[in-house]
Parts: sequence; C-alpha cells; structure tokens
Amino acid sequence: MDARKGPLGEAEAIALAGGASRVVVARGKKIVDFDMKKSPPDEATLLSHMLGPTGNMRAPTVKKGKILIVGFNDDVYADILA
Repeated sequence: MDARKGPLGEAEAIALAGGASRVVVARGKKIVDFDMKKSPPDEATLLSHMLGPTGNMRAPTVKKGKILIVGFNDDVYADILA
C-alpha cells in the first residue's frame, strides 16, 4: 500500500497492529518490541509509537507475515527480513 495515495491514520494503524502477533517500532537507535499475543499494549501506547507528529503512520511500515515493522533501523531489518 502506498501511503502517498492516502495517509494511514489511527484506525489503519490499529487495524494493522491488530492483525500482527508482533509489532516492532524503531526510532533511530531506540527499538520497542510489542508482543501482541502475550502482553499487548493499550491503544494509546501503541499509537504513540506508531504515529508520527502529523498523526499519520510513520514510514516506512512493513508487514512480513505476522510481524509489523514501523520505522527504520538497519539491525531490525537485517534480523527480521533476512
């Protein structure tokens, strides 16, 4: 899905996270890994990590199987997408 054709907001972020078993959010060197099956965070916490200052989903966002990756970090991409 190309976000340039329509930004993804809160509802889309929650829907994407709801279908994932793991959500990994990377902001620079800081990485937050949410286990959505064992201990899912509340919506406010999840959205605070997944959305940028404009209220839209942070880029890049990649879904591989049941893992959702939000943001960019070389180590995360190498580990999960390899």
